Amino acid sequence: MIIYEYPLNERVRTLLRLEDLYDKALHFVTADAPEDHHVALMMIFEILEVASRADLKFDLIQELERQRQTLLSFRNNPDISEEALAGALHEIEQASVQMLAMPGKVGQYLRENDWLMSIKNRATIPGGVCEFDLPAYHYWLHRDPQQRRDSLNGWLEPILPIQAGLSIVLRLLRASGRPEPQVAGGGAYQLMLAGRTAQMLRLRVSRSDPYIPEISANKYALNIRFTAPDGDLRPRQADVDVAFELTFCNL
Repeated sequence: MIIYEYPLNERVRTLLRLEDLYDKALHFVTADAPEDHHVALMMIFEILEVASRADLKFDLIQELERQRQTLLSFRNNPDISEEALAGALHEIEQASVQMLAMPGKVGQYLRENDWLMSIKNRATIPGGVCEFDLPAYHYWLHRDPQQRRDSLNGWLEPILPIQAGLSIVLRLLRASGRPEPQVAGGGAYQLMLAGRTAQMLRLRVSRSDPYIPEISANKYALNIRFTAPDGDLRPRQADVDVAFELTFCNL
């Protein structure tokens, strides 16, 4: 199955973007090639931009506290594993403590590194990080892979508490709904929401079905149009019924 997630508010949109950036940064850090480490550094710069919202850290801390209070209400419930509950509470508390310990604005230590900022500023120019533009960066890219990896981990580690917090929030959000089987007749699906609220939609489509969902939603209605890509991946309206699973996620 292929899962498509569609955020229904700006906060969830930001968390999904950050999750994607962290996943890519952590993936490319583990590689050895200079090109991989260049991509990892670009991902760190993008995390810095997305996470720079002044209220992001406190939004996450508040949401984790709300979830902690919810979990505390399940104590002494015979249907809930005390061990699993204690583990979830510990994970939330650790993430909150680590974020509270982050000093100042998220990533401020990166902004104070003139060498990194010179690379970041040049990276916005197409081809702007060539060796003749940034010889010091060219030198760094030719250092031993482990030395580069140590540098990247040193730049990434202080902002990892944000990743830990958003991972918990998104995991709880994804687990909050139940998938319901649906069919898009002739490749089109519409649902009047009638007051139904959600923070995120999840669609699951069979890997064997060559259809791509295009989603639009507001507080009144949800519309999904399935397209079938041709050889050049150019979308065209699907003209068959498409089966899929739809989940409304809400914390």
